[in-house]
Amino acid sequence: MAITNYPHIFLFFTCFISVYIFYRLKIQRSLSPTNWPLLGMIPSTLCNYHRFHEYTTDILKENGGTFMYKGPWFAGIDILITSDPDNFNYISTTNFQNYPKGPKFREIFDILGDGIFNSDSELWELHRKTTMSLFKEDSFLKLVEKTTWNNIEKKLMPVLDYMSKRRSKIDLQNIFQRLTFDGIVSLITDFDPETLTVDLPHDKFEEAFTKSEETIFDRHFLPKCWWKILNRFQIGNEKHLVNAWKLSDELIYKFILEKRIKETKTDDVKKEQVEDLSLLTRYMREYKDQTGSFGDHDKFIKDTLLSLLVAGRGSTAAALTWFFYLLLRNPVAESRIYEELHEKLGMKEDEKWKQFGAKELENLVYLHGSLCEALRLFPPVPLNAKGPQEIDTLPSGHRVNSGTKILLHSYAMGRMETIWGQDCLEFKPERWISQKGGIKHIPSYKFTAFHAGPRTCLGKKISLLQMKIVAATIIYNYKVYAIEGLPGTLKASTNLQLKYGLMVKVKKRN
Repeated sequence: MAITNYPHIFLFFTCFISVYIFYRLKIQRSLSPTNWPLLGMIPSTLCNYHRFHEYTTDILKENGGTFMYKGPWFAGIDILITSDPDNFNYISTTNFQNYPKGPKFREIFDILGDGIFNSDSELWELHRKTTMSLFKEDSFLKLVEKTTWNNIEKKLMPVLDYMSKRRSKIDLQNIFQRLTFDGIVSLITDFDPETLTVDLPHDKFEEAFTKSEETIFDRHFLPKCWWKILNRFQIGNEKHLVNAWKLSDELIYKFILEKRIKETKTDDVKKEQVEDLSLLTRYMREYKDQTGSFGDHDKFIKDTLLSLLVAGRGSTAAALTWFFYLLLRNPVAESRIYEELHEKLGMKEDEKWKQFGAKELENLVYLHGSLCEALRLFPPVPLNAKGPQEIDTLPSGHRVNSGTKILLHSYAMGRMETIWGQDCLEFKPERWISQKGGIKHIPSYKFTAFHAGPRTCLGKKISLLQMKIVAATIIYNYKVYAIEGLPGTLKASTNLQLKYGLMVKVKKRN
């Protein structure tokens, strides 16, 4: 029986197919992922996981800066992703008390234990107050400057000289990771791990932590039961996190024990003659009666120091890597920094490199603007997780409850035309310089590289000081050249890194 004998049926199927085709084409034109039955939006996420930061940035641009990601049904991983400055300000400052890190964050970052990044309420207040006090001490700031210059003179410069003479290619990202790792371990324990030498020795601790950052990132989007199983049987990236945990225990507990033995064997006269300025000694003194949520004093000290180690190693190294990545793409900016070094620091063409202090660095306006611009486009911590305690409505109009995970997307914020203008993707250090030639102030809820509100990064001043010293020293003494192009592929990681490193050659300036 011909279908033409039933015109109404034919018309129905024609309309149905037309509507279906139109709907599919509309979805294909839209960047927003499809919310499938049972699976949620996980299929689109898996397909774009290799470019997660760029993919979610595109979605946020299409959806006015805020988007609700729906995970698989019953998995409990619905996530509100936002790059809206008003939301960021509201969550991090205005209604700060309703948005702690929360138990879900603490579970994902379980390796950090009772450290400052994992803490809320009274424990976080204790960490914040103590750390702010220690970081503000003149003696500690001088120690940071001394340690940084010591590592530059005895490690960074010899390695770069060695590579320059041999015209060898070098992964600048790896160099910065080693430099900052040696620096932060020295500041914490007064011990030099010596990972940055001309032979670039393999360091299992450094490697394990790089891999563990990818593992923790994966946990944000996997059902808890799934990554718990992987961790239990040490499968995939979870085995690297387990390894990093063991290595951190071995390293830090060893230093705690050695410090305690040393103190018992040292008489009072020697204690007065030689002051130990390491963070380990300072925290052991400040936290002598603290046992944390685990009832273990040594573990509390270990968790405290591990958080500082992770922050001091990863963030500064990432910022320096992206800074030089952008300079290689913008040679005019590099030339202006080089000219500024000669003009403001009084360096001469035939002068060897010299040390300069924090006050001298304050005059390097263009260098400061260039670093801020790099941090805007490539914030070391691209995502920041929060969770509301009570039902709330954000300034964007989105309603959240206690089960909603929120990701503040700093990477996307730096790429929003609504925030930075049509030239938001351009590297423009001038963006940070006022008409009078000074540093232009931009609110922290708009420039979120150091977060905002009460949880603003306590090491901001120290980090900027270290970055300026390293950047100025390299630019003044070497010309850096990119090799094999400049692939900007990002790792899916809690720390913004180049997947294939930053391969360069360096040539010593005349």
